Parts: sequence; structure tokens; C-alpha cells
Amino acid sequence: MRTPLIAGNWKMNCTLAEARELALAVVEAAKGLNDREVLLAPPFTALSATAKELAGESVILAGQNVAWEEKGAFTGEISPAMLKDVGAMAAIIGHSERRQIFGESEAMINARLRAALQAGLMGIFCIGESLEIREKGQADVEAWLKKQMEEGLRGVSAAAARRLVIAYEPIWAIGTGKTASQEQAQQAHAYLRLLLANMYDKSLAEEARIVYGGSVNPSNIDELMSQPDIDGALVGGAALDKEQFARIIQFQAAN
Repeated sequence: MRTPLIAGNWKMNCTLAEARELALAVVEAAKGLNDREVLLAPPFTALSATAKELAGESVILAGQNVAWEEKGAFTGEISPAMLKDVGAMAAIIGHSERRQIFGESEAMINARLRAALQAGLMGIFCIGESLEIREKGQADVEAWLKKQMEEGLRGVSAAAARRLVIAYEPIWAIGTGKTASQEQAQQAHAYLRLLLANMYDKSLAEEARIVYGGSVNPSNIDELMSQPDIDGALVGGAALDKEQFARIIQFQAAN
């Protein structure tokens, strides 16, 4: 039985005071929910402040990215050891904004992911197609996802892959208000699970968590979480609203 994961990516938002307030609200919203995990990814400047508010609580702290080296001349980067030192247990890797805006290549993303997993961090590996690819048809979507999976997971052992979370985030649905239909999301998640089975083995694929990201909000979370292969959500904008994110954390999937 896979434990659902609800992850809040704060992106480039939150002062220290705002981070503390939001973290406290998330801790309160998550109390008593033992059948799911909740994760927060604040900006690097707010990691320490957020960690203090999460101390002793079940909410997981994550970085929004991670470097492939432990230390050195890499201005603007943060290493796996630095994340762990501040209390983070996970890192988001390959987010579409890193790919599109900052030009991170598949090779760079693969290096980041391998470094995170080797350090014992949970790696939240993001993949997804553009609107142009989606409109070409399902075959093109699957070919694109297969390419991202193969290149992103190159050199990742089965043992390391068990610390992996796949985040399917169709680029056309991120921050646009558009969400993949439950059928589209389920189809993509089922295909990704099949890829994992082919790349590793069936048991790993059955255990792996595959979460959905793309304009997740209180009105669609229950529907999404009712799908058999959707194991959680990577939430952007709605994670910055205490009430909205609390409702997402407290989803009630239909049987």
C-alpha cells in the first residue's frame, strides 16, 4: 500500500515570517493524518526557519533543488550535505521551471538526482510534456515521458530508485489554471508505472509513488486522488494559501 504524499512547493515566495506562519498552519492541518505524508519545499533562505517550526512534527522538509557536488566553486547552488545539515530529507529535481527558464539539461538533472539519492535524500523527480506535445497525441506524450525517464534515471540503481518519487507535471497545466483531466492524469501515471516496471522490476513499480502536479487545488484534489495510480500531489500556488493547502492535505478520495 503506497502512502500518499502531498508536497507544497513555495517556489520564490515567503519571507522568514511568512514561512514560519505558513509552516505552523501546515503542521496544524496535518495533525492526526497518519495515512499520508506532507512535505514542504521553502526557498533556501527559509529552510532553517521552516525547519524550526517542523521540529518534532511529521511534516517533511525539502529543498527546491540540489547540486551534484558536495562543495566547491558552484555559486548559487546548495549541496545534498547542506540540505541535510539544515534538516531537509528530500529535494525537488527537474522541475519544469528549472528546465524551461534556467535551461537545465537532462544530463544535469540526472546528476542532481543521483547525488540526492546517493546522499540518502528522497528525490522528487519531475517530468512532463508541453502543450505542443500533448496536442500531437498520446503516442508522442508517451515517447516524451519515456525519454525523460530513461535519461533522468540513467545510472540510478534499483536500491536508490526506492527513495524516488516521480512527479508528473504536464507543463501546460502548471500555473495556468488548467488541470489534466482525471483520465489524462491516470493514463500518464499508469504509463510511468509501466516504465518503472520495465526499467527495474514490477515490485519496485508497485511501491513507487507517482504524484501529480499542475494547478492542483481544493476543487480537484479529491477527484485526482481517487485514481488508482495517483499517489499524491506536488502543489504550487495553492500551497501558499493556508486554507487551500489545508483542504488539499485533508483530501478525501472516493472509493
